[in-house]
Amino acid sequence: MGISKISAPDNILRAKIVNMILNRKTEEALEELSKFYLLDTPQIVVGTIKGKRRTVNAVYVQRERKIYALNSDVLYNPFVVLHEYYHHVRTKAGMHKGSERHANQYAEYFINAYQKLSETNQ
Repeated sequence: MGISKISAPDNILRAKIVNMILNRKTEEALEELSKFYLLDTPQIVVGTIKGKRRTVNAVYVQRERKIYALNSDVLYNPFVVLHEYYHHVRTKAGMHKGSERHANQYAEYFINAYQKLSETNQ
């Protein structure tokens, strides 16, 4: 299930989400996305889980509905946050194992919208 099979917000909302994350409003960005998808908002916390320490910047834990970020800088990295949010969307759609490639594409889709709108506003 790639991004083409998961509906995505329009360019303006995608750019807004990235902007919110960059401006340290990650929780609000996740709430906004969750409203779009009609899902519970995953919690995002700084911390690690056993077996993943120092191997990844962040991980989504389905049973807890939490995104664990390695450190506070990761909380404000749109690529990492949106990558992990994709896994949340996938699990809620009944697809428990998320493709890393599709999660990367999903994050890039948002970042590209942000970059395009930033360029047109200059």
